[in-house]
Amino acid sequence: MNQLKLKEMLTRFFHEDIGDGDLSSELIFPESEQGTYTLYAKEDGIFCGALIIQRGFLTYDPSLQVELLKKDGDTLTNGEPIAHVHGAVRSLLTAERVVLNLVQRLSAIATITHHAVEQTKGTSTRICDTRKTMPGLRMLDKYAVRVGGAFNHRSGLYDAVMLKDNHIAFAGSITDAVQHVKESIGHTVKVEVEIESKEQLIEAIAANVDIIMFDNCTPAQIKEWLPLVPAHITTEASGGITIDTIADFAQSGVQWISLGQLTHSVHAFDISARVYLKGAVTK
Repeated sequence: MNQLKLKEMLTRFFHEDIGDGDLSSELIFPESEQGTYTLYAKEDGIFCGALIIQRGFLTYDPSLQVELLKKDGDTLTNGEPIAHVHGAVRSLLTAERVVLNLVQRLSAIATITHHAVEQTKGTSTRICDTRKTMPGLRMLDKYAVRVGGAFNHRSGLYDAVMLKDNHIAFAGSITDAVQHVKESIGHTVKVEVEIESKEQLIEAIAANVDIIMFDNCTPAQIKEWLPLVPAHITTEASGGITIDTIADFAQSGVQWISLGQLTHSVHAFDISARVYLKGAVTK
């Protein structure tokens, strides 16, 4: 993970949340008052966000003391502590929400990714993500996917060519679209083409693309068409695939399954900060 970029992101997030100051904390607590709270899990899953906790609190207040009890990829059980944070009460309360929001999202992504990977056991199929990430959080979302045990698809529009149905429709055909691309790109850039029919599959093979994506195809169709694909062309399934149907697609023999569900619709993993000062509990 790019730590310089992470620091810039955290700084921007704090500016958004704090504005000119934290009225609630600053009106109650003097700068000198110290306290401690513990971040703990309120459900079972996979933890992701150690660097967010460490860098987040220290970005806001370098005097805070952070003790991490878990590392990224560790299993969490309900009620288990994740980290202790000690220092100025004002800083603890002001920085808490930004850090928690990020760690809850990343742990949710890592958890669902872990479940997805589990569905492919016994096969050679690998799981990867998509570009359906939260705007502004792609670096973190894709990091959480890796923590969960899966892989990253392209990072953006800039690092691979992916010709989808609308590219092909505007270009007129797969053949024309691939020809235009290959006339311009360098040898290190891969070309992926999305297909939805056997006819398109044959055309993509003839165009000698690097990756063929079976889009919104059934496991039965993929299994039937895979023998047509030369060994040097990578195969991928995508579109309409869920955690419940992954196993069927993996059994088809496809090499990769890309899942937007890993990042586009996760529910925040439940994590809270328990405060020991005066017996209070924050929510």
